[in-house]
Amino acid sequence: MSFIYLVKEKSMEYSNKQQTNLKYKFLKEDNSNFLKLIHPPKTKNSLFYPLAHQSWNHEEHNAIINQLYSGKLTMGENVLKFEKQFADYFGSKFCVMVNSGSSANLLIVAALTLLKKYNFKQGDEVLVPALGWSTSYSPFNQYGIKLRFVDINKLTLNIDEDQIEKAITEKTKAILAINILGNPVEFKKINEICKKYDLLLIEDNCESLGAKYDSKYTGTFGVASSHSFYFSHHLQTIEGGMISTDDKDIYEFCKSLRSHGWTRELDNKNEDDSKSEYISKFKNSFKFVLPGYNVRPNEFNGILGQCQLKKFGKFLDERKRNANFFKNIFRKKSFCQIQESSKDSSWYGFSIILSGNLRNKREYVINELIKEGIETRPIVSGNFLKNPVEKYYKYSVFNDLKNIKDVDENGFFVGNSHKDLKPQILRLFEILDHLHKTIN
Repeated sequence: MSFIYLVKEKSMEYSNKQQTNLKYKFLKEDNSNFLKLIHPPKTKNSLFYPLAHQSWNHEEHNAIINQLYSGKLTMGENVLKFEKQFADYFGSKFCVMVNSGSSANLLIVAALTLLKKYNFKQGDEVLVPALGWSTSYSPFNQYGIKLRFVDINKLTLNIDEDQIEKAITEKTKAILAINILGNPVEFKKINEICKKYDLLLIEDNCESLGAKYDSKYTGTFGVASSHSFYFSHHLQTIEGGMISTDDKDIYEFCKSLRSHGWTRELDNKNEDDSKSEYISKFKNSFKFVLPGYNVRPNEFNGILGQCQLKKFGKFLDERKRNANFFKNIFRKKSFCQIQESSKDSSWYGFSIILSGNLRNKREYVINELIKEGIETRPIVSGNFLKNPVEKYYKYSVFNDLKNIKDVDENGFFVGNSHKDLKPQILRLFEILDHLHKTIN
């Protein structure tokens, strides 16, 4: 008798809860790999200080197994539950989960250009920081919106708020605020500029979940905002992203755009009430109203999001403890500059811009860190306009990009985590301090 048949035969006699327990029992008895799946064997990481750590435990593992045996795998009730929980937690009226933060950016730009009330159209211009991720910029290009790059504030790494107003042209219709590495932009000043010039404020909050500006969560300031749940981020759902907005129209458009452009998940399908419920459902299930995509998450992403959100407060507290330790030992050192934040950062990672004796010696420094098992990467993407993809973009540059140039040539960052990283951070400091004292 096969294992699967045995599980089915015996499970028929029990309640749903008992059936789940039986499945665990038979899996443990008949599948030697089961315990390795639920409680993976601890393997020694070859890196002393990796960029990211997995934040799952048995709760996420069990949730995945339960979801698998429910048979409900494609987007459904758990995605919807996570959307509502996320909206309630961070203070947005509406949320739409997608398969990545990149897809969230894409749907936001799509919705804003398709909604006539925003008059955001091909040929218009958006102000963007010179430091950002490819899929923060590409959606604008794909919808015919011209990018206008503005230099960053070298201390905060965010868009230089003092240059924004000077960079505005008659074509400017929006500002993209990217909260870099957990650090909120200067929303007060940027909102004043948006109000003065009637500009849209769009937020890319993919690196800054849980950050606050004047007691309000980032990701709730713009007309819409994006979030990411990729492995290295504050919440980890394998792949995943979220759109937050207080605008019901953006919410409805993003739901349709997420799933082929159809009306199936929309609240108001504009169907004649006199028609039968069956005929209405039949027609609306396959009615396409927008030029959409398929960027849906699945039920694993949804249930993992629910598990992770329950732990988010603890995750964030540990990140902040690591950050305080990092700031205390790296602040005001002659060999580097670290990111400054006057607001409540959620500390995605720790940026370092080499200076003093270590300036222009980044390659040597990084090689020494690699020898010690310390993983590094560029600060986001450095000067984005150095990437070959820029030849495909329609863009202009305001003034000189001198600050991003220094970040691009002398900057790198190391990871932060929900785990205590004091030994790793201390070792990082010891190596850099030693190199600073001994390098020619």
